[in-house]
Amino acid sequence: MFSTSAKRFKTRFRIYLPALSGADQLKLHKHTGLAFRVFILALSLIGASEKTLQAQSSFNRFLTPSDTLQGDRVLVLSIGGSGIYAGTLIGLNQLWYADYQHSSFHLFNDNTEWLQMDKAGHAYTAYLETVWSAEVLRWAGVRKNKAALIGAATGFVFQNTIEVLDGFSSQWGASPGDVIANACGSLLGFTQYILWNEQRIRFKFSFHPVDYTDDLSSRTDELFGAAFFHSAIKDYNGQTYWLSVNPSSFINKPDSKFPEWLSVAAGYGAAGLLGANENVWSENGEINERKDIVRFREFYLSPDIDFTRIKTKSPVLKTCFSLLNAIKFPAPALQFNSSGKANFYLLYF
Repeated sequence: MFSTSAKRFKTRFRIYLPALSGADQLKLHKHTGLAFRVFILALSLIGASEKTLQAQSSFNRFLTPSDTLQGDRVLVLSIGGSGIYAGTLIGLNQLWYADYQHSSFHLFNDNTEWLQMDKAGHAYTAYLETVWSAEVLRWAGVRKNKAALIGAATGFVFQNTIEVLDGFSSQWGASPGDVIANACGSLLGFTQYILWNEQRIRFKFSFHPVDYTDDLSSRTDELFGAAFFHSAIKDYNGQTYWLSVNPSSFINKPDSKFPEWLSVAAGYGAAGLLGANENVWSENGEINERKDIVRFREFYLSPDIDFTRIKTKSPVLKTCFSLLNAIKFPAPALQFNSSGKANFYLLYF
């Protein structure tokens, strides 16, 4: 049957060809070859697309939180978390503590320093570690309350390990104020999971580089570093810490027209800081006193975006949105400061 059909096809094809001129036959062969190559390419693209979709589907399944405890995910978190913890401590010891002598454990009260910007930084970091730890535990299938408790313990312990290292360093000392700030950050994340099973009030961060005058460059480079990354971590004059509140999560009405993703943020910052307690320092054996530079606190009010409340079915986007929520979205802002002035910024970050 197959051979008969094949013969008929060949016969029809042979009957058709003699009716064409040599040039037409050459064109036919060229077009046939091109069509065949296009067909093969299309099949290849379909196959590649199918593989890509399968890979994407597998990746999406991997990112999707599990309803039941997944032993393999817990194992990944345990090994990965332990590695990050150990690597961070080793790196901190080499970069931060190795150049200074060790001492017996001691405390140091730094509560009056840097207009408490460092305390805001401690609370923010502990909050992030708590929330992200709880989220990855939920991803592994750990139950809500248990994930929240372990997340809070992770944030608190990780941050206070640094205080222990400070306590054994002759240059610093363990700060009770830092411990309290760490506890506040972890509790902010923990209590919201227990009360609402979500974060309605988020701790966020923003930073803008400060343009210092040339006569201050040596001092600011020493304190805050010259590179952007170092400045973002160390320069309190460019940092702002925010509590971003999502009103729609408290309204909780299906017919509410208030955008679910829109939040209102209150920020805290500082300016004029060139020393821990005052703008006086020693440089090249000389005392520099810059009390003409006023140190003051800054308070902000600004709209914000809660990215996790933007509706999407994509696990990839959900993961990205969760990470983006650590940062305050650039927006107009109203500033009040302790020097008695008010300013409006069309776009503040």
